[in-house]
Amino acid sequence: MSDALVIGLDIGGTSTRVLVASLAGDRVGTGTAGGGNPTSHGAEAAAAELGKALSEALAATDPARVRAGTIGIAGVARLLADPESRAAFDRTWAEAGLRCPYDLIGDALVAYASGTASPDGSVLIAGTGAVAVTVRGFALDRVSDGHGWLLGDAGSGFWLGREAVRATLAAMDAGRPLGRLSRSVVATLMDSSADAPSGSGRTDLGALSARDQVDVLVQRVTRRPPVELARLAPLVIAAQAEGDPTASALLAEAARLLTESVGRIREPGDTSPIVLAGGLLVGETPLAPAVERELGTRWPDAPRPALRTARRPPRGSRPGRCSLRWRPPPYTHGCSRSGRGYFSWPAVRPDWIWRWKSM
Repeated sequence: MSDALVIGLDIGGTSTRVLVASLAGDRVGTGTAGGGNPTSHGAEAAAAELGKALSEALAATDPARVRAGTIGIAGVARLLADPESRAAFDRTWAEAGLRCPYDLIGDALVAYASGTASPDGSVLIAGTGAVAVTVRGFALDRVSDGHGWLLGDAGSGFWLGREAVRATLAAMDAGRPLGRLSRSVVATLMDSSADAPSGSGRTDLGALSARDQVDVLVQRVTRRPPVELARLAPLVIAAQAEGDPTASALLAEAARLLTESVGRIREPGDTSPIVLAGGLLVGETPLAPAVERELGTRWPDAPRPALRTARRPPRGSRPGRCSLRWRPPPYTHGCSRSGRGYFSWPAVRPDWIWRWKSM
């Protein structure tokens, strides 16, 4: 078993991330690809991104050395209940040369265990989608939202992107001058002629009537998969940094909605930790401190460990070391990379969780 490896995957609507490590704690390989969630992208497209990430992570490694794997994914119950998606994942797993079985667990438990070793608490995830979860005895207890882009995900990246477009369309309907956010939304949606009708080329909005301009933007959105609206969320963040009032209002509302999701399943006065995770609540985004303020008002005595300084190790970086001492499930294990903050990765089993942590 001395040459045995383990593999963990973190699959979301925007990205797929893979980590390969030895049992001694050496990080052997990593890989990234686009969104691999079959609920958002369909079984075949999701499996294709999974294959890309696995190929990158295993490029310099014999896949036969991998003895165990875990996939952390949003909407795991839907994947388990969908024979087509599960078959596509199984096929991609085998095509990557992997012969070991893999466990499927929800991304919420992965994120929670990456932020705290407390057996009880809550986790709020805001990325492409959004969900709040309470954990009791290291097991999922109650869930709020996570209903997908059509029915929920309030305060998520999708929600921000959709609301940015809606605000832009409302300003155009009213004939108001477009602000910083709305101008960037228009520029982004009109940036490529890829979505234009065949032979029409790039559309010059200035040559169209006000109503026709609105119709063109609507068509640009509706011709693409709905989840791609999440790609407009960075526009909201950038516009807020430049003082755009619409962007500021959207981020404030997103913080309120995310906190409201937590409030539906968390008792007042609860002092257990609240872990913040997901692309919108890690790193330096204005939504993270806004959410922390909202949570602090509701639960002032609750620790709020957050994956706020998350960074993916740069390509070609020197492998770090991971602590893989056995502990009862699912205590956090540390994988250190000096000066890179920490980044949650799923474990090779539901009771092994990996993270990079600032030293």
